[in-house]
Amino acid sequence: MSDGSSPGGSDTSWLRSIFNGSDTAADDKAKSSQSYVIKPDALEELRVADVMVPRADIIGVDVTTPLGELAEAFSSASHSRLPVYRETLDDPVGVVHIKDVVSHLTPSEDGGRAEGWASREVLAEIRRPLLYAPPSMKAGDLLRRMQARRMHMALVVDEYGGTDGLVTLEDLIEPIVGEIEDEHDEDDAPLIRVRAPGVWDVDARAEIDEFERVVGEEIAAEDEDDDVDSLGGLVFTIAGRIPERGEVIRHATGYEFEVLEADQRRIRRMRVRAARAGKPAE
Repeated sequence: MSDGSSPGGSDTSWLRSIFNGSDTAADDKAKSSQSYVIKPDALEELRVADVMVPRADIIGVDVTTPLGELAEAFSSASHSRLPVYRETLDDPVGVVHIKDVVSHLTPSEDGGRAEGWASREVLAEIRRPLLYAPPSMKAGDLLRRMQARRMHMALVVDEYGGTDGLVTLEDLIEPIVGEIEDEHDEDDAPLIRVRAPGVWDVDARAEIDEFERVVGEEIAAEDEDDDVDSLGGLVFTIAGRIPERGEVIRHATGYEFEVLEADQRRIRRMRVRAARAGKPAE
């Protein structure tokens, strides 16, 4: 499960060395089984808002969630930590770690569980403190604060106290070393998935030619095909910029590209809808 820990283990001394200007850390990571490109200045150029998970994508649990539902939430979320709130994300009360939940799920010595265990409300007693950060804070400053307090998650709150997003230690490390894959990341996940008839969820890296083979028709004009190879590149060319999450970009053929995930540097995921019959292309 993704728990925001540093690559290769829980020891973050190599990160401290990076910020102290030591080259030893980079040498040590170069010897690890996974290849990383160390970019120590990356976090000094980014704000917390640049790396956070947006509010709409936060998976959290209400403090009154019973133990049975809590276990299911962790199972479906594939995270080791979840923020805890009271009624709404704008009233956060802490964070819960999966190992604290597991301790309540462990059978007693006789191999059974107490009657009504699934309906027990335990979050009020097992929740842990949560770190808070403004979206304008430098990502490097937040990383150092999280290290100092030995915390792996921070909630991003605006000037009015509303929740804007969430940041894990992993989110902060990835700009330095590149994307970190864990056991829940799919190495061979298809770049194009059929969501419904005439609707596809695509990785922005998917090639235009491959998508055209899937849908059975050409969607890119010759000049577009010469300029870009990927669907993300095609949408960027149409919009003339990197669209924001939730934007819908319409192609001349009538195909619609809804941006599901994007940051300031690139489009990541999109939902594509085929041209609707009887609707003229603009």
